[in-house]
Amino acid sequence: MIHLDLIGIGTGNPKHLTLQAVEAMNAADLILIPHKGAQKDDLAALRYRICRDVLTGETKIVQFDLPARDPAIPDYTARVEAWHDAIAAIWVGAIREHLGDTGRVAFLVWGDPSLYDSTLRIAERVARNLPLTPRVIPGITSIQALTAAHAIPLNRLNAPVTITTGRRLRDEGWPHGADSLVIMLDGECSFRALDPDGLHIWWSAYAGMAEEITLSGPVAEVTEKIVDIRAEARARHGWIMDIYLLRYDTPA
Repeated sequence: MIHLDLIGIGTGNPKHLTLQAVEAMNAADLILIPHKGAQKDDLAALRYRICRDVLTGETKIVQFDLPARDPAIPDYTARVEAWHDAIAAIWVGAIREHLGDTGRVAFLVWGDPSLYDSTLRIAERVARNLPLTPRVIPGITSIQALTAAHAIPLNRLNAPVTITTGRRLRDEGWPHGADSLVIMLDGECSFRALDPDGLHIWWSAYAGMAEEITLSGPVAEVTEKIVDIRAEARARHGWIMDIYLLRYDTPA
């Protein structure tokens, strides 16, 4: 039996690791680290740094190249499903080559494996080809890092929180019944599609990391500044991960 630990490692700050995460990493026989291309070398480097800081034994570390999504597949969902199939096939090959059919393998997941992350879905595919038992080690999410950076509560008193993506915000607008809105996976600053009157934003890029950038204020006043800073940061690092919280002065 293969035991697969999906370990939430927070948002890139080694201090975000829980004691449970450190214990799981040291119990692993094999840790798989994805490489997303030259422009994102520092993402793999951060995982290696975490391993260097906490591993005390002879855990084997294997890097693999993460495949790209196939642009020839027009449907978004089908394109992502095919991408997950390709990643799962790489996992299966690496586990068989370096571990066989028994042992413990770990994968270090940004934030938490349960929140807008596909590692659990990929693990389900791997389990179709290997005798696999998964375990999730929770981690600090980018939402927690965002609210901590701005020192704000996630919700208003007795009010709901909606978590969604930039794509849905752009295509569907403000969700019905939403009060506080957290937007993840937004590459286009989709808050620009909303009515800015009375709308406030709390924005963070590289939340929780040494490179963290935070801005907040009325959307009408800070939009262009966020757009410019985001573009400059992405050009400098070759990648960007950002997240933001939106609230109207008067509940929508």
